[in-house]
Amino acid sequence: MQIIKKDGTITNFELNKLTISIEKALTESQAKNPQQTAKKHSQEVFSIIEKNFTKELLPSTTDVRDLVVEILEKHKLNTTVKAYTAFKQREKAMIGFKTVMGVRDDIGMTTNALKVLAKRYLLRNEEGNIIETPARLFRRVAKTIASIDARYQKGSVAKTEETFYSMLSNLEFLPNTPTLMNAGTPIGQLAACFVLPVGDGLKDIFGAVEKMAIIHQSGGGTGFNFSNLRPKGDIVRSTKGVASGPVSFMTVFDKTTDVIKQGGKRRGANMAILNADHPDIKEFITSKTQEGVMTNFNISVAATDTFMEAVEKDKDWPLINPRTKKETTKINAKELFNTIVSSAWQTGDPGLVFIDEINRKNPTSHLGRIDSTNPCGEQPLHPHESCVLGSINLMKHVKSGKIDWDKLKKTVRTAIHFLDNVIDANNYTFPEIEQITKSNRRTGLGVMGFAEMLIRIGLPYNSDKALETAEKLMKFIADESHKKSQELGAERGSFPNFKGSQWEKMKIKTMRNATTTTIAPTGTISLIAGVSSGIEPLFAISFVRDVMEGTKLLEVTPLFEEIARQRGFYSKTLMLKVARKGTINDMKEIPSDVRKLFVTSFDASPEWHVKLQAAFQKFVDNAVSKTVNLPQKAKADDVAKIYLLAYKLKCKGITVYRTGSKQQQVLYIPEQAITVKEEFAGTCHSGVCTN
Repeated sequence: MQIIKKDGTITNFELNKLTISIEKALTESQAKNPQQTAKKHSQEVFSIIEKNFTKELLPSTTDVRDLVVEILEKHKLNTTVKAYTAFKQREKAMIGFKTVMGVRDDIGMTTNALKVLAKRYLLRNEEGNIIETPARLFRRVAKTIASIDARYQKGSVAKTEETFYSMLSNLEFLPNTPTLMNAGTPIGQLAACFVLPVGDGLKDIFGAVEKMAIIHQSGGGTGFNFSNLRPKGDIVRSTKGVASGPVSFMTVFDKTTDVIKQGGKRRGANMAILNADHPDIKEFITSKTQEGVMTNFNISVAATDTFMEAVEKDKDWPLINPRTKKETTKINAKELFNTIVSSAWQTGDPGLVFIDEINRKNPTSHLGRIDSTNPCGEQPLHPHESCVLGSINLMKHVKSGKIDWDKLKKTVRTAIHFLDNVIDANNYTFPEIEQITKSNRRTGLGVMGFAEMLIRIGLPYNSDKALETAEKLMKFIADESHKKSQELGAERGSFPNFKGSQWEKMKIKTMRNATTTTIAPTGTISLIAGVSSGIEPLFAISFVRDVMEGTKLLEVTPLFEEIARQRGFYSKTLMLKVARKGTINDMKEIPSDVRKLFVTSFDASPEWHVKLQAAFQKFVDNAVSKTVNLPQKAKADDVAKIYLLAYKLKCKGITVYRTGSKQQQVLYIPEQAITVKEEFAGTCHSGVCTN
């Protein structure tokens, strides 16, 4: 049997060492027959380990310590428990800072967070050795972004740096991944989200491929609408041949992404959108049906109001050749919708993008229509536009069982200041991207840890009170972010495209940023913060994480473990049982009030997922990234209901994931414990995720 140490290394489990540590505690607490009793209890611990762990699912040193405490308590050796716990605390104090994968933890982060930082974020020297600690990373970012203040206010840079550093190092707010990775480095590309136009010509297409590759290399994700490309079989005048269609060219983008990600810090991510009236729409819808195809793309159909009305009324739907602008044929709208639904049920793709709703709510609509979004759908953008994102850790804004509105207000205002500075600090990859980005100055402030926040304030995720809280919370964030943006506008000037914007039409005098809010999936930054992704429910209470080359480690939601210990029902064997079940709904050994609070993505009905998304969307300038989780037994009709409800509730897009329909992220080992890959953060099941 082997064991995983705190620093992530694997070593042999030594029963004699365990026996000695128990014997020390027994002796210190003046228990009878310490040597004999220690042998007996260490063997009990080892028996439990043998029964519940395997060569793949290894126990950690923390697991072993928990089991020792359980065994000692079972035998009513409470004085020995205190001695053993004190002994382990002294041992920890002697070791000093926790070190994981060569990272010295000078802030106090989870083991998973340190692993993610080591793999992607912390700077290395030419020999590949890590030369940063988490605190130094946050100092690097704070210093770089605060330096922009010198352009606007003399003498304020040092104070701003400390404010930014405090917010980052306390994990109250984190910006998107490229900012953490690249701020203060020669790369200097800080934005996560880009939309690139794709024209109907080889130069346009491969020009977009080149730009995508450079953006991916710098850590950004890209979105495309392929609807300008002529359909398969259409005439190509220059060669007298026939066109291969948008789907064939999507594979070029996909393969290029594969090549680029080999040398990058993280995989590239793309969004492909096709209008519902494109002649190749059916081929597009089913393009990801085969497992392993187009793995670097999320795909969505751009559904107009006219299309959704045709679906609801069971009407014919015209398909239009984008080259000639003429109708090629008519198909039944409901049949096309059912094809979308069937494919989404089978594979998780495509989602729907409600493109008219996006454009109705676009504050810069005077610049033309938006036709695409970033890879996860939360950031609609004009062609060549980019956006910087960041998320507030809501767990850090709860005090005595209530939302700390004063602290949240301060964080919102500081975060908008930070994100506005990022726009100026950014090293833009192409001049046309810099031009439109600085002309609109979009920012996307969102949240993470919403599920834990609800638990802290005593509300189940799937409740009317949670919906009310979501609306109140997001309205507060939106209002404060708009106020701060107006103040920045007065100090620094409004975004250049302000004239003619919706803000000007609303008689608002200044606005620094065309948009201020976005709900992103958060991905790896929620792992760094140690909370749930975006506005998702908890993925699971207890599960198994594949930490390295097939080695697995039991993981428990920290808040559940904290409450379980406080309420006296925690045990390592219970956590293993929860990991196998995935839900605590019917586990009588857990108090009923706790079971009601800890709602997982599998416990909340699909309707609750959509209602929650819509509640946030009411007060979000951009859009909301949210995955509606479905059990494996769900029917295609369930997907149809979700898509129609999302349209009815004025969401800007919708995505579903049925358990087991993809294998890249969520797996099931023979013991039926839920197992996830190392950097899975509770969302982005397809693996095509940014932020």
